[in-house]
Amino acid sequence: MLDDVIDFLEPYTYLIIGSVKALIIAGALLGIVPALVWLERRLMGRFQVRLGPNRVGPFGLGQPISDSIKLLFKESIIQSSADKFLFHLAPAIVVFTAIVAFAVIPFGEPITVFGQEIGLWAANVDIGLLFVFAISGMGVYGMVLAGISSNNKYSLMGGLRSSAQMISYELTLGLAALSIIVLTGSLNLIDMVNSQNSYPNILIQPLAFLLFFIAGVAETNRAPFDLPEAEQELVAGFHTEYTGMKFAMFFMGEYINMVTMSALVTLLFLGGWNAYGIPVWPIIAFSGKVFFLLFVFIWLRSTFPRIRYDRLMTFGWKVLVPLSLLNLLITSVFVVL
Repeated sequence: MLDDVIDFLEPYTYLIIGSVKALIIAGALLGIVPALVWLERRLMGRFQVRLGPNRVGPFGLGQPISDSIKLLFKESIIQSSADKFLFHLAPAIVVFTAIVAFAVIPFGEPITVFGQEIGLWAANVDIGLLFVFAISGMGVYGMVLAGISSNNKYSLMGGLRSSAQMISYELTLGLAALSIIVLTGSLNLIDMVNSQNSYPNILIQPLAFLLFFIAGVAETNRAPFDLPEAEQELVAGFHTEYTGMKFAMFFMGEYINMVTMSALVTLLFLGGWNAYGIPVWPIIAFSGKVFFLLFVFIWLRSTFPRIRYDRLMTFGWKVLVPLSLLNLLITSVFVVL
């Protein structure tokens, strides 16, 4: 009987394994958001010489759970002048694009389970890096639609700021990544990791690493580049009119994008899961690098004030883009010679 079931399922093996991996990865991404919220609050408390959350549960570990329950049962208010369909669609787009962009992120070497080799990724495609940029770039639609559908001038201004900022810094992000593509000759993220078996790319592309990371911080709307929110100027930016879980979904997308961006930096510049002689499992090496970059994201928020919007755009177009073009030119000449 068991053999008959196995024979029946054999043609669908890859579909079943892929579906299970997708569910596990999506569940893990959604589960890591409360942990990141807790970590950010605790670390910012230490950076700013205060305690942070410490009342609900040991070390405040129950605080994200209590916040989630509060948001889940909070009344959802929609003003009568809003476009209700787009108003509900916007946060769904932000979360959906954030999760789907992680689908091609590899986080370890393949493992063998019951004689079947299983890759530690949801999908392995030859244009993996292009797929991440394409899907994550669609996240800006959620923010713009949130600003437009709210029928609120502050929300509209936040949405317009978001679109201008993300489009501008995506150019730097792509040009910095293009230097690694020129070196490896592939858009496949696994090939990029394999090309760093001897040493990480950050040693030969330090400028590209710096440009990519700065643009990544701006792409995820993190301080000091969180101009689309800008509480002091725009009340709360594009999500001013949102309450309850729809409000929380924007932050879920932001934290998932932080994880994706940290994973991309690890894959492109830090050698991925290569431990370089340190006796740890590949997935532990990868996770440690990602965790360190998430720590830097939080560190930057606690250190630098929000910059002015005109200076944000000037910095992107007059500093980062020329530097990324210069770095790409030098890299191309080096590869040709």
